[in-house]
Amino acid sequence: MSDSLFRALDMIEPGDLVLYHGSITSHHGLWLALPCQCRDCLLADELGLPVARFALVDPWGERSGPCHARRESVTRSAACG
Repeated sequence: MSDSLFRALDMIEPGDLVLYHGSITSHHGLWLALPCQCRDCLLADELGLPVARFALVDPWGERSGPCHARRESVTRSAACG
């Protein structure tokens, strides 16, 4: 799929910079979004449930981020293009 189509749909791909604005206010800010690899999220994926969740990783490696971040809790950063 073309890069411009992903950008037009505001889709988040693994490794994209995102802004977290979910319920954990102490973690609001800039993160790298990776597919969540916890047991629950992998099971939902195997069952075909359309639940996109992310594990958020600090781009500078200074702190651990929240797991299970819902798509509604993150927004692609403008730095992604």
